Amino acid sequence: MLNGRAIKFFATASLALSVTATAHANLEQVEAVPGEYIVRLKPSIKEMSATQVARSLGAYVKSTIPSQNIVVVKRATFETADSAIKTMAQSSLVDVVEPNYIYRINKTSNDPMMEQLWGLKNFGQKDPKGQVGVAGIDVGNIEQAWDITTGDPNMVIAVIDTGVDFNHPDLKPNLWVNEAEANGQAGIDDDNNGVIDDIHGYNSITNTGNATDDQGHGSHCAGTIAAKGDNGIGIVGVVWDAKIMAVKFLDRNGSGTLENALKSIDYATKMGAKVMSNSWGGGGFSQTLLDAIKRSNEAGAIFIAAAGNSNQDNDARPAYPATYDVPNIISVAAIDNKGAKASFSSYGKRTVHIGAPGVNVWSSTGGSYASFSGTSMATPHVSGVAALVWGYEPSLTALELKQRLLATATPIAGLKNRVRTNGMVNAYAALTNTVPPPDVNDPANWNSVPAEYASSSPYAKNTNETYEVHVEGANEFALYFEKFDTEANYDTLQLVAADGTIIQTLSGNNDDVFSAPVTGNYVKLVFKSDASVEKTGWKITKIAIR
Repeated sequence: MLNGRAIKFFATASLALSVTATAHANLEQVEAVPGEYIVRLKPSIKEMSATQVARSLGAYVKSTIPSQNIVVVKRATFETADSAIKTMAQSSLVDVVEPNYIYRINKTSNDPMMEQLWGLKNFGQKDPKGQVGVAGIDVGNIEQAWDITTGDPNMVIAVIDTGVDFNHPDLKPNLWVNEAEANGQAGIDDDNNGVIDDIHGYNSITNTGNATDDQGHGSHCAGTIAAKGDNGIGIVGVVWDAKIMAVKFLDRNGSGTLENALKSIDYATKMGAKVMSNSWGGGGFSQTLLDAIKRSNEAGAIFIAAAGNSNQDNDARPAYPATYDVPNIISVAAIDNKGAKASFSSYGKRTVHIGAPGVNVWSSTGGSYASFSGTSMATPHVSGVAALVWGYEPSLTALELKQRLLATATPIAGLKNRVRTNGMVNAYAALTNTVPPPDVNDPANWNSVPAEYASSSPYAKNTNETYEVHVEGANEFALYFEKFDTEANYDTLQLVAADGTIIQTLSGNNDDVFSAPVTGNYVKLVFKSDASVEKTGWKITKIAIR
């Protein structure tokens, strides 16, 4: 950043060129860094302040190449490249202006299980349980992101969980090393942090450095975040190069205490973890846990937490630690490989921030690999993206990083009005600080017509009702529920296709949402309730069509 200081330029041998619109035809189809332009100033410009250049070009001066009379500038990313170039070309200072083009080696990993990682790259393959996915429902153009960076080997990520398999071939190369202990004497607390021989992390249950995973969950999370990439072995993490700090407070049964959670978070904070990945939850409100997370916030770390697997609205019923009101927390919901909110995933328009792949996710476990599901699996995807971006832009604060991840989320219909961003994490967009386009598959972006279908309100016990919906001329449509309030998991509304296939089952609270898309022009609604807990019911007020 030049902050108004004088920029000194040197004469070059290149000829002056005038800029025309035709010289940059079809710019929107050529890949370039969004909003960035290479501007060569005229040879007569010898010295000028960054403020003067910025004012003349209507842009922020990112950097300079003085030997070539070049400034690299940034303009608003919503502006088209053609428009920006035409505008800047009118300046009397400008010789040449062109996009900051991206050149690639088309980086991909050689890890043999890459195609099983739909959360990283979904091209429509089946997940480990056989469900066919929808291309693009993943962490967002990961191979393009890897062309920019594969991570920073100095980025420390604390996996606060059941520990990590220190001998797993995909995890061992990226383990954090406490150099003071690694180079010290066995059995001695060489760094005086209260833990003996904590070479790769901390076990708060035993208060030792033996944080080896005896359950598998922590290793699974660690693999999604930072399994070593391009090593020809197994899987690859979101970030290829980073440091995994194993912080164990959950035992072989997957449970742990508040006492040990407090010790674990404070250890990660004290030992300099920048990203804290927390695929756990439970218990009631705890002031001491809240205070521990606040200490991580004050230390400049980001605290990424699973929203929970209770299919509940966290706005109405808090889930801890994800729902604590601390600035550095990112709460994560889970989606499947079609982009639907996972049936188990908790949600919340205010308190759950973003979604990520969390159903049938393939990753490392104790000495092997396995498929797990849960917001536990979604959280490490976001942790990995956070580490990738922060390693590339280390000057960001934790709060700026959080804002970046939320602002660049990919909108998807399955998370509309379910999380604050209405979308899923996007690695490439976060790295390039660009806003992804609206979801063309979101019925909210289709044409709609009024409709009226509704249950009784409140509905009766032991309801079994059928409604038929015909939408003339539709190739595909979706139903808009202005209100939907039934007893979760017991009172259900099913959308059934003409051939009897169940398209979707809705239950619980689903106000202000569209149904899953229905192919064709017909669907049957089957509403059933049991003998207890009658709630408000449901009401359809419009149908989106395309």
